[in-house]
Amino acid sequence: MGGVLIDYNPRHLYRKLIPQEAEMEHFLANVTTREWHMRQDYDGDPAAATRELQALHPGKEALISAYYDRFDEMLDHAFPPMAELVERLGDGGVPLYLLSNAPGFLDAWLRGPARAKHPFVGRFRDFIVSGHVGCWKPDAAIFELTCRTGGFRPQDAVFIDDVVANVEGARATGMSGIHHRSADETVAELRALGFPA
Repeated sequence: MGGVLIDYNPRHLYRKLIPQEAEMEHFLANVTTREWHMRQDYDGDPAAATRELQALHPGKEALISAYYDRFDEMLDHAFPPMAELVERLGDGGVPLYLLSNAPGFLDAWLRGPARAKHPFVGRFRDFIVSGHVGCWKPDAAIFELTCRTGGFRPQDAVFIDDVVANVEGARATGMSGIHHRSADETVAELRALGFPA
């Protein structure tokens, strides 16, 4: 999802909350760090993680709370060429599944509010969100779960991700893998595989 379909970026939210660019960058680099957030993609509890971080940074409680309270605002911007690709694949009858390392609460967001903001999300038949299912990319378990969810074999699937390690993890289970670097390159690779891209 993030990095391929949607421009997940905390700055989309925090520019509204911290007007000074340098101050915002310092906050993101030293308080709500990427490492802190990524733990919630696995088996972390966002509410508990928020409380723990607030205790470490007195005076920044509201800013820290906003990270998960307003998480959807970090996901406001889709990549139009990739959204269009999802629509074309859906129109072509390709079964689509969205697999994401993300906090568990994103599962409910994808199944409801996300569709109003990003209509292409409705093209996916199901969602596998790491924090919701308890396994994550690039481990084999999440790719195997995706296949069971969709009722297809790994060799019949193509996995697209902007992280090389995740693509390699999918390939290790028997899937074809595309390392997403640009919409044009991903479209070309899908066409070469015979998809209506």
